Amino acid sequence: MDSFVYQNPTKLIFGKGQLDALPNEVEKYGNKVLIVYGGGSIKRNGIYDNVVNKLKEMNAEIFELSGVDPNPRISSVREGVEICKKEGIQFILAVGGGSTIDCVKAIAVGAKTDIDMWDIVIKKEVAKDSLPFGTVLTLAATGSEMNSGSVITNWETNEKHGWGSPYSYPKFSILDPEHTYTVPLDQTVYGIVDIMSHVIEHYFHQTTNTPIQDRFCEGILNTVIETAPKLIEDLTNYEYRETIMLAGTLALNNMLNMGYRGDWATHNLEHAVSAVHDIPHGGGLAILFPNWMKHVLDEHNAPRFKQFSERVFGVSSVGKSDMDVALEGIDRLREFWTSIGAPSKLSDYEINDTSIELMAEKTVTLRSEYGMFKKLNKQDSIEIFKASL
Repeated sequence: MDSFVYQNPTKLIFGKGQLDALPNEVEKYGNKVLIVYGGGSIKRNGIYDNVVNKLKEMNAEIFELSGVDPNPRISSVREGVEICKKEGIQFILAVGGGSTIDCVKAIAVGAKTDIDMWDIVIKKEVAKDSLPFGTVLTLAATGSEMNSGSVITNWETNEKHGWGSPYSYPKFSILDPEHTYTVPLDQTVYGIVDIMSHVIEHYFHQTTNTPIQDRFCEGILNTVIETAPKLIEDLTNYEYRETIMLAGTLALNNMLNMGYRGDWATHNLEHAVSAVHDIPHGGGLAILFPNWMKHVLDEHNAPRFKQFSERVFGVSSVGKSDMDVALEGIDRLREFWTSIGAPSKLSDYEINDTSIELMAEKTVTLRSEYGMFKKLNKQDSIEIFKASL
């Protein structure tokens, strides 16, 4: 494995009733609080009222930004930055899933600079500070509650890019599995796919001697595969929600990839698709990941895919070549995601070949090649998109 430094400053507050910790955590930073949330589901399920009541216990002066989209827009970021600067906001609280948290990360950084936040997203400029912020997680999926990463969409230019900085870690994140009880079936499935995809992105790398990291990844994948079918049949089961919620955090808080860098080509591909078509992130990943796997699979890297197939899906290698075992594991992944209700083709979202060229161009907007496991270019993007129709 490679040399590494690991540090994660986010305080994780996990379990039933942990919203009680909110006043004590927020008051460390000030009482002028901006609450950021999405389409209003937190008002329907009561989480909004509970959060506001907890903030009132510390006499917080509360401001709000609502309407954050599932693929958060730079326009929402700019609106939040303006509120922070105008009102002298001291702390930002994201109440929602990964999209809301990603938006808050950008608002927090943007509020401490005169640079337009999009220039930081596209890496033209560098973040140098941020307002403190925390999260109350309501959807298990992205892991954004315990990492510095954020993905922002610019709908005017049809671009969607990931970014991050040492200043974009939450100060704390409150994770109560009961807050995910009202997540509908389709969003629950998308979250499961997203969690698994993060682990798989880590898993496919070229670094040698990573047996501990491999087993971490395989253990999370095995647990999610075991739990997911039960959860989709019992959406308010606390233990199942608890397991998936913790899996989502561990999948992307940089513990799994200590000592190496994963691939991340499939996320780049999906960002291009949803930048053009605005589809659910988890749905796009479910469609693209098996096709990325088949596209990059060759005799040289087949042993890695074989290990994945054997350890994650229990594929037998008796009497089979490495390539055969690898392909069977890829098919098992597709079958599993289909079995829990995930889409399998771009046409499921009414996407056809007319936008392939545009989507492929979006995969190489910031660089001519992408992916760490196997370098890909625009032509590779075209071929994967065609295979995904």
